Amino acid sequence: MLRKKIKSLIGLDIGSRAIKAVELTREGHGYVMTGYGQTEVRSEEQRPDAILEVLRDHSFHTKRVVTAVYGKSVIVRYLSMMRMPDEDLRNAIRYEADKYIPFDVEDVVLDCQAFPEDGLAEQNENEMRVVLVAVKRALIEDHVSLLNGIGLQPTVIDVDSFAVGNAFELSRGGSFYEEDADRAIALLDIGANKTNINIFCGGTSYFTREVYLAGDDFTHAIAKRLGLDMQDAESRKRLPGDHPEEILEAVMPSFDDLSNEILLSFDYFENQFDREVEEVYLSGGGARLTGLQDALERTLNRKARLWDPTEGIEIHEGAVDVGQVRENATQLAVAIGLASRVQEL
Repeated sequence: MLRKKIKSLIGLDIGSRAIKAVELTREGHGYVMTGYGQTEVRSEEQRPDAILEVLRDHSFHTKRVVTAVYGKSVIVRYLSMMRMPDEDLRNAIRYEADKYIPFDVEDVVLDCQAFPEDGLAEQNENEMRVVLVAVKRALIEDHVSLLNGIGLQPTVIDVDSFAVGNAFELSRGGSFYEEDADRAIALLDIGANKTNINIFCGGTSYFTREVYLAGDDFTHAIAKRLGLDMQDAESRKRLPGDHPEEILEAVMPSFDDLSNEILLSFDYFENQFDREVEEVYLSGGGARLTGLQDALERTLNRKARLWDPTEGIEIHEGAVDVGQVRENATQLAVAIGLASRVQEL
């Protein structure tokens, strides 16, 4: 009798401060977390060893991985173009890309996708909206070389802000958007050295931006204010003890700078589409700072809430440390969004 082939995929989030790996396995119409591990990264040179450590010390069933790129070598642009079939779009985008990216087209890998017809953006019947992604070829090659060098099989290289969107849709389900297709929401993923801002309406991303203000800036502010070294400041940030207000007060200048950048992004979207961003959903390690959620609600004048990327995903208790997953859930949005690509296998 032929055995049914099990479809599994590892979402590997190679962050600046931590490696996070989540393996999702497709079972019926749902997903099961069949592998999970994470570890901190202390230096660029240590990164390959850290990935190997995560994979060696935890139970994974496949070597197929999806990873993500980010940073200033990754450009995302939302364009209006003449309406055309998808096969023609991929040819045409190379001629359009020169206008929108600061790199030589020959030095980048390009991808694009046409938006669904939803009426959010006004355009004439001969035009369509397109999202263009351009990534420096050298960054892709370095990424693939790293993964191949440690025996992994890269299947897709994504952009981490889109991975967060995929994780949110997986955890909340399509019905979340169907209930109010016109509602605009923002996903803020606050990591170590950057914050991803992604604004969705009806399940489609209409704006994405990286802001280089995040958890490390909070740590530096705590160290400076309280006279601590970076390691002790990081510990106080994570475990503020009996005086969390002291920590929040220390990070306020950095927090205000981040809030201003978020508001500028919201203003840009709202002016372009005449649609208010109504709610904010927070993820990432930096979002766990005590008092941050309430401070963002006051500053942004919008409801802000932490969300759990593992919601709706069954966890294989025999293979995965459920307690550790729950403890670190807010940090796993990128990894889970990457692993959700298993549905495409």
